[in-house]
Amino acid sequence: MKTLMIYGAAGYTGRMAAINARSAGVDVVVAGRAKDEAKLAALAAEIGAQYRLFAVDDVPATQAALVDVGVLLNTAGPFMRTAEPLMHASIAAGVHYLDIAAELDSYQLAETLSDAATAAGVMLLPGSGGSVAMLGSLAAHAVSRVTRPVSLRIAMHVAGGFSRGSAVSASENLNTALLRRVDGQLVARSTEVRDFDFGSGPATAFPVTLPDLITIWRDTAIPNIETYVYLTDGGFPEGDLAAMPDGPTHDQREANRYHAAVEVTGADGRVVRSVLDTVNGYTFTTIAAAEAARRVLGGEARAGFQTPAGLFGAGFAETIADTSIVDL
Repeated sequence: MKTLMIYGAAGYTGRMAAINARSAGVDVVVAGRAKDEAKLAALAAEIGAQYRLFAVDDVPATQAALVDVGVLLNTAGPFMRTAEPLMHASIAAGVHYLDIAAELDSYQLAETLSDAATAAGVMLLPGSGGSVAMLGSLAAHAVSRVTRPVSLRIAMHVAGGFSRGSAVSASENLNTALLRRVDGQLVARSTEVRDFDFGSGPATAFPVTLPDLITIWRDTAIPNIETYVYLTDGGFPEGDLAAMPDGPTHDQREANRYHAAVEVTGADGRVVRSVLDTVNGYTFTTIAAAEAARRVLGGEARAGFQTPAGLFGAGFAETIADTSIVDL
């Protein structure tokens, strides 16, 4: 089964991922809820694809929709609502599951379901595009420069505004616990800010709970990990999120690149720093997710919970668009 289904393709990010996947020659089915039929039908006609309608909580309809699908890419946030039913459906249908979630819950769920997925020969790859792919590659690069890494601090610089879907997901996850990893365990942490150099001098980033607390730990076994975000353009959107535009325009994406910075400390006290520079996050995410899906359809898959850097290698992010990593 060489067909890719993109669920949530009527949305801002899902639409771009579908266009990228078709441009790469992938056989695509776009899917979503019945209320989005007009958008899905128009997209399907534009890119030469089929479309299917089902709600994630309708188990029989979901199973019927997945019957001839090899890979499911879930782009429908908030993922706290869609990841669990679609992971379960993928395991039952023998379909590899990918998404673009930046929410910790999806990764904890993948950990929980990993054994069941392995038994079914199904891969769970949350974060196939986006910050997890970026930061996983950056972390792996920096870790390779240290003999015995014992701690890692990593920060994402987000610029150019948010999509409406991302803003809704972020707003619904603002009350999750603020965590870091200490001696291998996820524990509560303070709100203390920290400066990172993203390539243009120090910038103050604030602590957040990113899924990289799980993915980087799985890939590197570093026992102490902290995650941060540095926002420009006024921070998180406020007010009536439903009134927001779908997402940044093409020109806004072109004008606002993303960056990430990492610090890794070795057992001898040596600290190394590296910086990633890439295209706008929405551009990166939709290219990376489509490329990940293409590669999985081509046979690059391992059953159970996997990470982009663990599956595709430390250099995965640098294969996407105009992405580079430099050492400071």
